[in-house]
Amino acid sequence: MGRDVIEKDLVEFIAKKLVDNPDQVAVSMVEGEKADILELRVAPEDIGKVIGRQGRIAKAVRTLLQAASSGTNRRTVLEILD
Repeated sequence: MGRDVIEKDLVEFIAKKLVDNPDQVAVSMVEGEKADILELRVAPEDIGKVIGRQGRIAKAVRTLLQAASSGTNRRTVLEILD
């Protein structure tokens, strides 16, 4: 199992636990030159739940993602799309 699969599964798992509509959670990976971008899509009514007050939940998920990708020379960035 590759590093990118683990990171994608981690974000998907966390997002599904946070939202009311887990069946509408979708995570896709876009590979760039220097960084990989994980795009997280949730139902419109669940966006606030994955962002949190003042972005606290989004920041915490990004911190976990950074820890999961440590030890590699590639950055992984999380984008929450509406």
